[in-house]
Amino acid sequence: MIIDSHHHFWKYDPIEYDWIDDSMKVIRKDFLPESLELTIREAGVDGVISVQARQSVEETSWLLEMARQNKFIKGVVGWLPLINDDIEVELEKYSGNKLLKGLRHVIQGEPDPKFMLRKDFNSGVSLLKKYSLAYDILIVERQLPNMIRFVDQHPDQVFVLDHIAKPLIAKHELSLWKENIQELARRENVSCKISGMVTEADFNSWTPQQLQPYFVVVLEAFGADRLLFGSDWPVCLVATSYKNWMELVQKNISELSKIEQAKIMGENAIRLYRL
Repeated sequence: MIIDSHHHFWKYDPIEYDWIDDSMKVIRKDFLPESLELTIREAGVDGVISVQARQSVEETSWLLEMARQNKFIKGVVGWLPLINDDIEVELEKYSGNKLLKGLRHVIQGEPDPKFMLRKDFNSGVSLLKKYSLAYDILIVERQLPNMIRFVDQHPDQVFVLDHIAKPLIAKHELSLWKENIQELARRENVSCKISGMVTEADFNSWTPQQLQPYFVVVLEAFGADRLLFGSDWPVCLVATSYKNWMELVQKNISELSKIEQAKIMGENAIRLYRL
């Protein structure tokens, strides 16, 4: 079974989605289940995990309702206010919804470089294991050192790193990211999504050859047991098609055994998110 471990839905609003700048005009519109269902059917994908794009409880409920209505949506990584004193009240509220598989906070957008080390944030994250929820890590390359310190505070928590920590692919920078990603990967409770790479390169001039060294690093660092295919649809559409990205991932893992390829393309997502 092929599972896309990372995509988004939204009803486009220029204020709520102000990060979609002029270079990304192609995704300034609604992206809802009917269009994704057709897209994944054409690509031969069996199911998806929907990931939050706005930091609101309302969006989490909206994603869960769409998952309830659409069987191809196998789970949701939502957002809840992890820094709030009453976070456990929210966790209890959603504990009966088996479609909620994990939570995410947009740490990459936090102005405080040590946000992930805040006591209140860590207190909230420490509760997730009790509710069998994974935590998706969304950061950029420069935040890796502090993220390693954060992960070390939660050795029993399931973590999934989004977008291979957004290395500076457009600048052809590899070494510092490689060093930090290898260090993070030594924590066996951390897995990594092969996603979001084309949008860290130049949208219009990236090449498969430019991305190949980054594939090599994560394949060696995490291995087939801790890597997950993700499309980052519809964001990926600013640089490539859904099917092209999927085929590029498959090409870069083609030298692995069929069993290992199956893990990356779906089985790891099923296991880590309890689908």
